[in-house]
Amino acid sequence: MLVMLIPDDCPADPRPEDRHVLLTVQPRVAAGSLEFVELPAGMVDEKGAFAGTAAKEIKEELGLDIPVEGLVCLSDLAAKAAGEGEGEGDQEVRDGNLPRGVFPSPGACDEFIPIYAHERRIPRAQLGEWTGKLTGLRDQGERITLKLVRLDEVWKVASRDGKTLAALALWEGLKREGKVCL
Repeated sequence: MLVMLIPDDCPADPRPEDRHVLLTVQPRVAAGSLEFVELPAGMVDEKGAFAGTAAKEIKEELGLDIPVEGLVCLSDLAAKAAGEGEGEGDQEVRDGNLPRGVFPSPGACDEFIPIYAHERRIPRAQLGEWTGKLTGLRDQGERITLKLVRLDEVWKVASRDGKTLAALALWEGLKREGKVCL
């Protein structure tokens, strides 16, 4: 989930340096890191719809309530821009009936990640409240710290997280072609 926060005093079409992205910093043992910087993520059900489980994860990790109507599926928009399927919610594409999303390691597993985005305007004074905020369910061993980063710096700060890089590439390509109006 690419969650962008924009100060409410910015123009209608803010510059990249006016957009800020919420990242999580948490232990990822498999990656050998106690402070892995990444986009927040949640579970998606078998139908590919943003489920209550994912909304709950985002609430736990970011402290934000994000309604389904406030989400844009960048994976769907990119597939449509490439001429794949025209039906709303159509998760299959022409090439092998693959689901829409990013495959982080297609040679090793069938996991795929649909990429979503959400944008919210907030008072500029509120931006500082995000960095360093502790979130996650401590009773379940979650130790998450939030990090707020300017959009134009995210690729450097979270360069080890594949879903972050995929989300940035999709968002930037869709924005450049006028396919996303976040």
